[in-house]
Order: sequence, then C-alpha cells, then structure tokens
Amino acid sequence: MITLYGIKNCDTVKKARKWLDTHAVEYQYHDLREDGLPRKTAQAWLKSLPWDTVVNKRSTTWKTLDPAQREAMDANSALAAILEHPTLVKRPLLDTGHELHCGFSAAQYATLFERHTL
Repeated sequence: MITLYGIKNCDTVKKARKWLDTHAVEYQYHDLREDGLPRKTAQAWLKSLPWDTVVNKRSTTWKTLDPAQREAMDANSALAAILEHPTLVKRPLLDTGHELHCGFSAAQYATLFERHTL
C-alpha cells in the first residue's frame, strides 16, 4: 500500500495528492498533524533516509526550535524531535512500500511510477 504523509494545509502536499489522484494512483493519506506519527514509522524513515532528508530545515517548526537543539541535531535527536513535532517532517513523504521519497515534483513522481508496477 502506498502512503502519502503530510499535512492538509501544505501546498506541496496538495500538489502531490492532486498528481496521484489525476494519475489514478491508489494511496492512503496520513495527516501528520491529525493522525500523529507512530514511533516505528519514524524509526523506519530514519533508518532508510538520512535524518537531514527527513527533517525539513526550512520549516516554520525548525525555525522555532532552540538554536542549540538545531545545531546538535543528529539521527537520534531527530527521532525525538519529529515525534514531538511531526510537522518537522519534510513534506510530502511518500512511502511506496519499497522506497521512501521526500518532497514532490511531478517529474519525480512520473519517473517513480513509471518504474513500478503498482
């Protein structure tokens, strides 16, 4: 099952959802703010991707963190930070069941779904 993680008011998430809907890709949407973020899911992301790929350093949430916390961020502290503040996750995060992808571009999704038989 394909899962798209994001927050509903994020413009990039809206674009990704529209692309998936337009291209008839079946997926489940998981709102990080409303549905939360299970620890096991976050751990799997950080095992598969570098922490600074999963954490959005341009987000408003990142900017509100204490400067010392931002400076000392590593894989372990990133886990604690995204569990406490799920909106730190770079959005959207697409889990195809085989791969994880952060962010959205129509070209990236076209290439991804061309490669996979879903």
